[in-house]
Amino acid sequence: MKKRSIYSIFILLLAAVIWGFAFVAQKIGMRYVGPFTFNGVRFMLGALVLIPFLKMFKSESQTETEYGIFKYGFIAGILLFLGSSFQQIGILYTTAGKAGFITGLYIVFVPIIGVFVGQKIGVSKWLAVFISFIGLYLLSVKSGISIGKGDLLVLIGSFFWAFHVQLIGHIANKFNIIKFAIIQFFTNSVISLFAALLFESIKLSAIFNAYLPILYAGILSVGVAYTLQIFGQKRTEPTVSALILETESVFSVIGGWLILNEVLNFKEITGCILMLSGIIISQIDFKKRK
Repeated sequence: MKKRSIYSIFILLLAAVIWGFAFVAQKIGMRYVGPFTFNGVRFMLGALVLIPFLKMFKSESQTETEYGIFKYGFIAGILLFLGSSFQQIGILYTTAGKAGFITGLYIVFVPIIGVFVGQKIGVSKWLAVFISFIGLYLLSVKSGISIGKGDLLVLIGSFFWAFHVQLIGHIANKFNIIKFAIIQFFTNSVISLFAALLFESIKLSAIFNAYLPILYAGILSVGVAYTLQIFGQKRTEPTVSALILETESVFSVIGGWLILNEVLNFKEITGCILMLSGIIISQIDFKKRK
């Protein structure tokens, strides 16, 4: 394996570690501020961190327009707001580890959405959906057919992550990636702060008390990890990249265990394994021999 390829894999793995432990930061942050306040501040930080990188990444397409990038950036920001809000509120009622795994289901919801926009879906994708939902049942359902409130909210958020992924896949080659990211992060931040004004009590003292998880989730999770992903995917195949980045689910469980003393029973661990298996299977093309 070439040194550049190994370097790219390491970069992507580092991004996955940052995102995985971000679930712990989000869980801790909820002790001090509301979910909308937390998201509003951290996505603003993420946007500010990316500004110095604006001139480093140029669009390879000649179709970029200011109207287009603001239009799609705004739409992506709304999807990001919905996904992050449901996730952040859900974390109030579930563990960081379970939130990480359930969020990871977006990678199997993506092909389901693709059916409605004319994309061809292979057998592996449907198999992945089936296995992942069995895993979700084992992980989340407590007794009978009931499901934890937090698990359900995080699951709804994963649908919006899936829509967001589909949108990014549609416009990724048309715009300056960093400029697009700043617009969507800023949009999410503004909407989140507006929601915080309506439904929460914003206190600067509370924000200062949550400065460590906010700094981690904003600068590292939103800003740095996103930039690492761009660097890493330059020399790594999309399927390999997806498999590496989805290990964030594993690191979310590890983070919850190390920092928050969260414990999963055998049934829930089995569910995690099945969900991770579904995520992996969704990225495999069985028709390719090599």
